[in-house]
Amino acid sequence: MALGKSKPVADLQRALRDVRIAHAERNDGVVELREAEQARLELLAEALEGVFDGLPQDNEQLLLGVLPGQPPRFWVDATSFVMMARDKRHYQFAKDTRLGRTVLAESVSVDPIADAVTRYVAERIVEREQLIEADWLAQTIRKRRNGAAPSRPGGENQAVIWGLSGFGLGMIAGMFLLVAYAWFMAG
Repeated sequence: MALGKSKPVADLQRALRDVRIAHAERNDGVVELREAEQARLELLAEALEGVFDGLPQDNEQLLLGVLPGQPPRFWVDATSFVMMARDKRHYQFAKDTRLGRTVLAESVSVDPIADAVTRYVAERIVEREQLIEADWLAQTIRKRRNGAAPSRPGGENQAVIWGLSGFGLGMIAGMFLLVAYAWFMAG
């Protein structure tokens, strides 16, 4: 009977060893998939090197870099990124919005995604230039309006005096009403 019991123990040890080996192989496969995702995103980064070089020096809103993580992502700006789809073959260029994630482009090849990212970057640069121009234009118009209107000397001081006068009169009226109410209730 001692021999019968030792046989299942040996089978259990062999089974544990087999399961551990299978688990390690699975983990190796997962690590290889992560490394493959990272490598494919780095290929995209290499394809976009010309875009990196053409960016304005003062542009701080565009990140353009591969950051490791789960899943690894190529960040374009704070809300837009490229990641590998579930099948790990398709590139997905996505943007997170208040209404959820929007896929801007999807492809198996690097070139269409690189083109989509380049166009997106160009749109962001033009938007930024338009905002800066609009801000400059608004300031210029504001200066012209303020310069054209004759300003009275001491106008700001006069407004403060009127404000304090109104506050003081309100306090006096409140005290008068409080005394009148007390006199009415006592009498």
